Formats: sequence, C-alpha cells, structure tokens
Amino acid sequence: MGLGGISMWQLVVLLLIVVLVFGTKRLRNMGSDLGAAVKGFRKGMNEEKDADAERLEADAIGADATTSPNASDTSDTERSGNESTSKP
Repeated sequence: MGLGGISMWQLVVLLLIVVLVFGTKRLRNMGSDLGAAVKGFRKGMNEEKDADAERLEADAIGADATTSPNASDTSDTERSGNESTSKP
C-alpha cells in the first residue's frame, strides 16, 4: 500500500504516463520554475519577518523613551511650578 490506498505500481504507471505526455524537458522546466517560486516565497517571508522585527524594535525603543519615569516627573514639576507662579 502506498499513498492513500494507491499502490507503488500504480504510482509508477502514473509517473510514466506523465513523462510521456509532457516530456522530460518540459517537466524539468516546470520543476525549476516551481523551485524558483518556492525560493522567492521563502525569501519574501524572511524579509517580512525581518521588517516586522525591526518595527517591533523601533516601537519598543520609542515606548521606552515616552514612558520613562524621569520624563513624567519633570513635566509634573513644571506644571505645578507654572500653576503656583501664575496665581496671585
């Protein structure tokens, strides 16, 4: 028993018919085209992962700068200092 109930002999006969119909040259070209497509797809996926990682890194750096405790303390101090000096 082979793949999904197809015996090995049936697979060999099917492969022989495909080779006779398409020819070895066309099958070789189709195989190389398919390989190039898979390679391009993988390259695109890796570039997308790299771009996502860079965006996350930049967002994390930006978030750290805006949420630092020193930055919020100075703005509160400045606000309270401005309010006390502006009142008569």
